[in-house]
Amino acid sequence: MQRLTSRLTGRTARRLGDERGAAAVVLSLLMVPMLGFAAIAVDVGALYAERARLQIAADAAAFAVAQDCARGACGDMFATASDVVQANDGDATTAPPVLSSAPLSVQVTGSTPVQHWFAPVIGHDATGVTATATVGWGSPDAGTAVLPLTFSWCEFERQTGGGLPSATTVHTINLTKSTPAEKSCTGPSGNFVPGGFGYLDTEPGNCRAASAINTRSHSSTGNAVPSSCSQADASSWLDRTVLLPIFDEYGGTGNNAWYRVYGYAAFRLTGYDFGGQYHTGKNTCLGNGSDRCVTGYFTRFVDLSEAFSYSSDAPALGTAILRLIR
Repeated sequence: MQRLTSRLTGRTARRLGDERGAAAVVLSLLMVPMLGFAAIAVDVGALYAERARLQIAADAAAFAVAQDCARGACGDMFATASDVVQANDGDATTAPPVLSSAPLSVQVTGSTPVQHWFAPVIGHDATGVTATATVGWGSPDAGTAVLPLTFSWCEFERQTGGGLPSATTVHTINLTKSTPAEKSCTGPSGNFVPGGFGYLDTEPGNCRAASAINTRSHSSTGNAVPSSCSQADASSWLDRTVLLPIFDEYGGTGNNAWYRVYGYAAFRLTGYDFGGQYHTGKNTCLGNGSDRCVTGYFTRFVDLSEAFSYSSDAPALGTAILRLIR
C-alpha cells in the first residue's frame, strides 16, 4: 500500500508539474493580447479626455465669436476663435469659423494630434482629434422677465430715437398719472389702461412674469408692487441689466387689462420708487410721494441664460440671445 501511494504521489506530482508548465505557456501567450487591451484602454481613454477638452475649447470659441457678431461687429473671427481655443487647449489649431446668415450662427472647429503611449508598437503613433461647436443667436421672442414690468414702445423710441440703444444717459420712466405732459408716454387718462401701472401678473409665488411676442400679457393693476415680489427681489434688480417686454397695444380694465408684447429690450436699472419700502431714494422720481417710477437706460445686451428663446422674426431692439446648437 505504501509503495502504491508513493507511485501515485509521484505520478500526481509529475502531472501537476506538466500542468504548471502548460499554464505558464498559456499565460505567456495571453500576456500579449492582455497588454494590447490595456494599451488600447489607455490610449482610447486619452483620446476621449482630449476630445472633451477640445470640445470645451470649441464651445468657448464659438460663443466668443457669436457674442462679437451679436453686438454688431464680428471683427477678426479667426483670430478670436484661435485665441480662445489655444487658451483652453494649447496644442490645438483652429479652422476659419464658418458664418451662416439663415439662421444666424457661427461654427468653430478645433483639432489636435494625440500622441499614443502604447499604440506605436502596432504602427500608430498619433491620432487626430477634432471638435466642432455651433452657436446661434437672434432677438428674444419669449421668456421670463425677473422684473415684472412692461414699457411702451414709445418709451423705447423716445430714448433711442427709434434705433438701437447707444447712450448711457439715465432716464426716468414714470408709472403713474403724474407724468408731465412733455414727457408723457401714456394714454389719454395718464395711464395706458385705467388703474394700470405697468406691473404684469406674476407666476404664483415667484416675482417674475412669462410672456411672448404677439401675445397679450395681463396686467396687475394698481400702484402696489405685486404681492409675490419682496424688497429683496427689488434690490436684487438694482444695477443690473434686465430684459423687459415692450408693448405696442393695450386694452381692457381692471383684472382684464392687457398689453400686447411687441418685443424685448434690455434695461439697465439704476433706481426705482414703487412706493412704501420699495425705493432707492425718496427723490428718485423727482415728484410727489405718490409717484412711481424707475430710472435707468436701454442698452445693448447679449444674454447667454436659458430664460429666453430667440427667433429670426423677433424685433431687433438691441438684445441678442445666444444658444449652443451643435
